[in-house]
Amino acid sequence: MTADRLFLTGNESADRLLASDPLALLIGFALDQQVTVQKAFSGPLDLRGRLGHLDAARIAAMEPAELDRVFRDRPALHRFPGSMATKVGQLCTAIARDYGNDAARIWTEAADGKDLFNRLMALPGFGEMKVRGVIAVLHHRLGVTVPGIDDVLPTYPTLGDVDSDAALAAYQAGKRAHKAELRAAGKSFTP
Repeated sequence: MTADRLFLTGNESADRLLASDPLALLIGFALDQQVTVQKAFSGPLDLRGRLGHLDAARIAAMEPAELDRVFRDRPALHRFPGSMATKVGQLCTAIARDYGNDAARIWTEAADGKDLFNRLMALPGFGEMKVRGVIAVLHHRLGVTVPGIDDVLPTYPTLGDVDSDAALAAYQAGKRAHKAELRAAGKSFTP
């Protein structure tokens, strides 16, 4: 099953871009920290609107100060536009250099689940939790499968479980409740 949109933003155009453009999906995940899911995953559409494209090599070739300015223009693309411009620039550099400017090659050329996991872990700014979330979205929403993918899928709720606006609201409510329970117990958040 391949979804023609992901229900992550509340904006149909942004949600369709995430499902159709592998770079947009990865940029959304890169931006998914310290802002709402909706803000993070709307970022790729907003960035494309500001640049006129989403081309990893062209973004990587931009002067860092210019990419920073693009992220800071109001409304800013992220709560921390400077650091996120740097992260997106680094991500685009890796995709242009390592995958011939084709982000989909990360999963289309993966030999198995472990290889897919390692390819995603090698991306700048992607840690284990983010990587498992990407894998869940790729598998559950976009139909990506490789041998051994079950070995690297998360065993906890992720954005890969979101298949509607209502499911996103339920996911976010569950995550907030889990974090509140942990805070009350004096613990830090882990999925």
